[in-house]
Amino acid sequence: MIDKNGWTGTINGMPKEGQSAERSRTTRMEDIHAFTDMTGDRNPVHYDEALAKKTSFGKLIVQGGVTTGILNACVAEDLPGPGTVFLNTNLNFKKAVGVGETITGRVEVIKVREDKPLCTLKVTVTDSEGAICVEGEATTYTMPLEGL
Repeated sequence: MIDKNGWTGTINGMPKEGQSAERSRTTRMEDIHAFTDMTGDRNPVHYDEALAKKTSFGKLIVQGGVTTGILNACVAEDLPGPGTVFLNTNLNFKKAVGVGETITGRVEVIKVREDKPLCTLKVTVTDSEGAICVEGEATTYTMPLEGL
C-alpha cells in the first residue's frame, strides 16, 4: 500500500518550514485604475496628487489591495505554488506605498500540516529601502491539481 500524505497530487509537493519565496514589482498608476475598476475604490489619496501631498502620506498612494496583491502571486505561483488559495490573512499595514515604488512580497513557511495541504505563512511586503509596508500571517490551502 502506498502511503499518501495530504500533499499528494500538488504541483510543488509539501513545502518545508523555513522555505521562502519572494517577488518584486514597481507600482503604476494603471494599478490604481485597475483596482478601482474591480472594486469602486476612488479614494482621493489615490487620484488627487495635490491633496495626497498634503496628507500624512505626502504622496499619491496605491490601494492596500494593490500592495498586498503581490502576496497572491507569491503563494499561487511560487510557495506553496499552483492550486494555492488563502484561507485566512491577518495583515498589518505599516507604511503606504506610492506610485512608482518597487515593492517586494515575501512568504515564509512557519508551519506545515502533513495530513492536509495547509500552511501557515509569515507574509511581508517591503519597499525598495527594506521598510516594512505590510506584515502578518496567512493560512493557505493547496489543491491537488496533478492528473486533473
